[in-house]
Amino acid sequence: MKKQFVLFLLSLIILTKVNAQHNDENSLPQVKTANGILEGSSESGINVFRGVPFAAPPVGDLRWKEPQPVKNWSGVRKAFHFGPKAMQLPIFGDMNFRANGTNEDCLYLNVWTPSKNGKDKLPVLVYFYGGGFMAGDGSEPRYDGESMARRGIVSVTVNYRLGVFGLFSNPELTKESPHHASGNYGLLDQSAALQWVQKNIAAFGGDPKKVTIAGESAGSFSVSAQMASPLSRNIIAGAIGESGSLLGNPTATLKEAEKAGTDWAKSINKNSLAELRAMNADDLLKATSKAGFGAFPFCIDGYFFPKSPSEIFEKGEQAHVPLLVGWNSQEMVYQMILGGDKPTLENYNKAVQKLYGDKATDIMKVYTASTDEEAEQTATELASDRFIGFSTWRWSDLQSKTGGKPVYRYLYSRSRPAMRAEMGNATANLAGGVTKDTTGKAPKAPLPKGAVHSAEIEYALGNLSTNRVYDWQPEDFKVSDIMQTYFANFIKTGNPNGLTVPEWSPVASNKAAQVMFINADTKQATEKTRNRYLLLEKQMKN
Repeated sequence: MKKQFVLFLLSLIILTKVNAQHNDENSLPQVKTANGILEGSSESGINVFRGVPFAAPPVGDLRWKEPQPVKNWSGVRKAFHFGPKAMQLPIFGDMNFRANGTNEDCLYLNVWTPSKNGKDKLPVLVYFYGGGFMAGDGSEPRYDGESMARRGIVSVTVNYRLGVFGLFSNPELTKESPHHASGNYGLLDQSAALQWVQKNIAAFGGDPKKVTIAGESAGSFSVSAQMASPLSRNIIAGAIGESGSLLGNPTATLKEAEKAGTDWAKSINKNSLAELRAMNADDLLKATSKAGFGAFPFCIDGYFFPKSPSEIFEKGEQAHVPLLVGWNSQEMVYQMILGGDKPTLENYNKAVQKLYGDKATDIMKVYTASTDEEAEQTATELASDRFIGFSTWRWSDLQSKTGGKPVYRYLYSRSRPAMRAEMGNATANLAGGVTKDTTGKAPKAPLPKGAVHSAEIEYALGNLSTNRVYDWQPEDFKVSDIMQTYFANFIKTGNPNGLTVPEWSPVASNKAAQVMFINADTKQATEKTRNRYLLLEKQMKN
């Protein structure tokens, strides 16, 4: 009897240990942040925490104020679902969201980490989405952080206020601000997220001293802004910019931004800040439907931007960190130069003359064309540079002169493949997806002749499989592996070079740059278009 009892106890102990081990293996990951405990999900070895608040909801009296601290919570906060996306109109019908609706309460971030114990001190990627500061969200599948996490990087996507909610400036706002500033709220949100990362990312296994910020389009503009701002420039270790910066055009003064905000408020018959704050968020958003891009400009507010971003970079007062930056071969279409005219040499010359007047001869000396075929390509290149190429070039050029760290520049030229057959007739859009033809009358959209704006995102972040629009080919996965390897190496070391990828030299100041041309035959070559950008820079300053 005694022997049987001992065997029973031994069996019970073994069973208890097995059950405990089983429970540990299947328990959900938890981290302790400065504000409380978060519980996420484990997905094929990657721990994911979605919808994590990094600032207080910017609602009520906090509308148009700099982000405020998160209130602590008790118990365990579930972090299973993406938070709401920022208030936005459906400007880009092709954007794909996984967000929990749309709400003015939108200041949430998402974390993907391979760390199991929070002690790894892994490099960190913080990614800002694009969308013209009018649309976009950290839940978009093309920005998903899982693939980068599998390469040993803690990946973070960040939401920030958009449009009138993120950029509105007004004299009353300036007066009530402790910094005597207004506007730039979306940029302040991003900075608050970076501060949150500094305080909390170690709990997720990240190293706060190895934070690289990155983004595409508006996200790339944002990276250049965070590098320039004294609020952020000292807490980042590296920067990646994909298509765009704030260094291509003048930034508004605070007075100019205040006037723009006041004029818009008058246009909707609102004469005070109290009236504007009393508006329902949906009504406020609808009231911006006719405002358009640029209605609420970034401004030199004296707080986030103590002076213009260009002046900051020219004087070497920006973040002195390595920069990986570039743009795509077909950022914009030739129609932005020629309008509805056919792409002939005659029409190209007429269009440039109309755009540039007495400066047209200088433009045509560097944007040269001698045949109709060349005219279409040259008009595409001019349109792309005017849209976003020049500002990106200027960023790389100034950083190479005054940033004190290496700058690596690329030109991405991989055209997307044809769309999957089940997509039917559809047209690729600026934001990266498509609009389907529901009438059956539209002509079949031609394939692009280069890499269109935003085409590189899924390649760079390893997310081709999240986009089921295109019929990806083996070459596409090859290009994706090359580009993601460059990005991952850079995030880890500040240098994109490593095994399996072609050698990439940094930009040399005041010289024609060595540029990595990324495609199926990725290779480095000397740029041949520096004279274009020097001319555009000269014209910008005159």
